[in-house]
Amino acid sequence: MGFVSKLKNVRLFIAVVVLIITQTSWATNLSDAYADAKENDPVVAGAEAGLRATREIVPQSRSALLPSLFASGNSAWNERNQLSCTAPGCRDDQVNNTHGWQAQLRQPIFDLEAWFNYRSAKSRVRGAEWNFAATEQNLIVRIVVAYLNVLRAEDLLESTEHAEEAVKTQLEQVQQRFNVGLVAITDVLEARAAYDNSIVLRVQAAGDHDIFFETLRTLTGRPYSSIDRISESLPIVDPSPSNEEEWVNTALATNLTIRAAAAQLESAQRTLRARRSGHLPTIDATLSRSHSVSGGSSFGGISFPPNKTDSDVYGISLTIPIYQGGLTSSRSKEARALAEQSRQQLNERQLTVSRDTRNLFRAVATDVVRVRARLKAIASSESAKDATETGYEVGTRNIVDVLQAQQRLYASQFDYADSRYNYIIDLMLLKQTAGTLVDEDLADLNRYTDPDKPVTRLNRLRARVDFDAQ
Repeated sequence: MGFVSKLKNVRLFIAVVVLIITQTSWATNLSDAYADAKENDPVVAGAEAGLRATREIVPQSRSALLPSLFASGNSAWNERNQLSCTAPGCRDDQVNNTHGWQAQLRQPIFDLEAWFNYRSAKSRVRGAEWNFAATEQNLIVRIVVAYLNVLRAEDLLESTEHAEEAVKTQLEQVQQRFNVGLVAITDVLEARAAYDNSIVLRVQAAGDHDIFFETLRTLTGRPYSSIDRISESLPIVDPSPSNEEEWVNTALATNLTIRAAAAQLESAQRTLRARRSGHLPTIDATLSRSHSVSGGSSFGGISFPPNKTDSDVYGISLTIPIYQGGLTSSRSKEARALAEQSRQQLNERQLTVSRDTRNLFRAVATDVVRVRARLKAIASSESAKDATETGYEVGTRNIVDVLQAQQRLYASQFDYADSRYNYIIDLMLLKQTAGTLVDEDLADLNRYTDPDKPVTRLNRLRARVDFDAQ
């Protein structure tokens, strides 16, 4: 192989290595995950297909108001054997063809039932469009929840790892003190039990870590090796506007599920009017044209030519439904009951949205206070841990107190991170319930992702080796 070929291979190898390093070091942020979810999420794709199918009911119902054209044709061969003379074997055989076609154009002039069915179909499609918009809006919440659950699992894993490391160090120190007779064997046993328990918690957290990465993959259709964290600079503030009633009024006016329920009620009411119109007459204008050719015949040796007929018929038809076995009345009763069902469903949606908006507004306000309180709890736990460790050194505290103080510190650190994630989710849910959640809200949140501290998916084999080595 020549020098030039070797140089090309080296360059190719370097390019591949650089590409691999770039792909593995470039973490996915929230906007990237959302873009992938919009492209690959089967829930949204299925809802979109359902919407396309529902939209077809409009042209189907409109067809009852538009002209219709029918055509038919026929052709028949006739054979007839007739004795026309008295001589033996004398027969007069006739073979002819009869054919023709007919066409009719019908235009409805007055048909209230068809008109209200058409209006009902339009309202039904409008409701389906609101439902699809709600599905798209819900995708924002689903991707945020799945993304934050990965970060939550990472924080829990880090908390258990720090706790395990601290307990391990404590165990080593207690063992050394026991070896020189400064503490009793019970301190060693307590530290050993705490250490074993910390390993169990860390292994469980590692398993959850992988599970939530898979959950995120289900939404996005892509396996991520790492994602960005949420920065500490994310502002934790009360919802704006700060008036609960303003949120409720906005939700009742713009919530997508309420709009869908209102459109379905309108559709049901128009269907009821259509069913009641089934008692009314219908008027159609018709235009018919026909052409027929009957085969010729012969009689007494005389042949007659085929008979050709063309006809045009213009008319107006009036149809009055007098009695159909109670069908029209029964369909009206059914439509009335369905309209009442839609009315109650709208009422239920309004009550539920009003309740959820109030609860989420208060939850967000509580989350703000909780985040601040848990941040202070971290500082208090650190001070308490230091004081407990000092007390253990001078003999005023036992090893159990030290271990519990360490656990409270790491638990408070995780609780702080957990409360920040709950704040984000509750705020997104509040905006969704109010009907104001849009893509820009997710983009605003994505501005607070931190690419410098990515969360990397665990290597399962490595995690297993670490556990077996304990």
